[in-house]
Amino acid sequence: MTQTSTDNAAELAIVASDVLSTDHTRAVADGAHTHAASSGSSYADRFASTDPAAFERPTGREEEWRFTPLRRLRGLLEDAPLTGTGFTVSGVIPDGVTAASIAVGDSDRGISGYVPIDRVSARVWDATTHVYTVDVAAETEVAEPYVVTVRGTGQGDAIPAHLLVRLGAFASATVVVFYEGSATLAENVEVVLADGAKLTLVSYQDWARDAVHHSNAHAVVGRDAELKHVSVSFGGDLVRHDTTASYRGPGGSVRLIGLYFADAGQHIEHRLFVDHNEPKTRSDVLYKGALQGQDAHSVWIGNVLIRPEAEGINTYELNRNLLLTEGARADSVPNLEIETGEIEGAGHASATGRFDDEQLFYLRARGIPEEAARRLVLRGFFAEMIGQIGVPVVGERMLAAIEVELETAMQASEDAV
Repeated sequence: MTQTSTDNAAELAIVASDVLSTDHTRAVADGAHTHAASSGSSYADRFASTDPAAFERPTGREEEWRFTPLRRLRGLLEDAPLTGTGFTVSGVIPDGVTAASIAVGDSDRGISGYVPIDRVSARVWDATTHVYTVDVAAETEVAEPYVVTVRGTGQGDAIPAHLLVRLGAFASATVVVFYEGSATLAENVEVVLADGAKLTLVSYQDWARDAVHHSNAHAVVGRDAELKHVSVSFGGDLVRHDTTASYRGPGGSVRLIGLYFADAGQHIEHRLFVDHNEPKTRSDVLYKGALQGQDAHSVWIGNVLIRPEAEGINTYELNRNLLLTEGARADSVPNLEIETGEIEGAGHASATGRFDDEQLFYLRARGIPEEAARRLVLRGFFAEMIGQIGVPVVGERMLAAIEVELETAMQASEDAV
């Protein structure tokens, strides 16, 4: 057994910091990100409609689609049937939570104010027959996480889905959704927090290697309410998530946390938009990813808008990527639009680093074997995320998944030799 002293661990942290620099001025100089949307218009001005026919079919040259391999969406942007039923939903509903599948006509779909912002989302809106609704009544504190497992059976057409999570005033809860199995899933998600509510919502993609998952999520956060939205992506062939958040009163807080690991050929894409439309609101975005293998590809687009009325806000977004092998690619674009100077703070950073031979030499020179060095760097890279998520059932599963990825990386390294 190899033991690592705290001194070596401290040196390791220094090495990781040096390789994954988040120096803001350098990022700007390299063209890594901008302070406004490149088109000259606000991200908030995107066209929205519930009518699929109102959207032109993308060609891949559009800003919102230029990173996405459209052919691998299995016709979701065209007219592929959205009639699939090849999935199961399971979970034990804890005390204080009400959860049920409700017919669209009897549901509160749209209560968040969400209107589809792309053709896939509009097609899902049109095709969905039921809304899976999770409710927590006002002033209810739910002690245990509500853990839901969505499992695809790999049979039939693409599946349309709609999830609504709603908390009453001063309620608190944790909702975890694990996605497993094989499927083509297209979903819309709405999150509504009344004043003073606190929600941790985890979306964990642990799909089989052939799955496709397209998701559009929108959250509205009431006065002094707190949302922690967590996205974890390990599996799937193509995962594309678009997450937006806005406020319905001052004092609201939004934390968007993401962790992803892309293997050879995988495409994992996260698009975020925080709309500071109320004063004294807060947002904190932290996404980290690791990539290994030929054509492993991650995309992170972080957009923050500070409107003229949003005085006294504080926002920061950070994306970090670690490339473990040649042939992997990470695209990272943070955008910050500021329309008032009366703010408490606003910033963003983006960094991509490579675990290379120099790092290995540095660590091995201090008595750390190569395999242990690789494991330490990767574990250290993600350790912060597990602590911030703060949900044991999620952390345990993440650690196990990271170990599997480490074994894959070690095997690939041995095969290369």
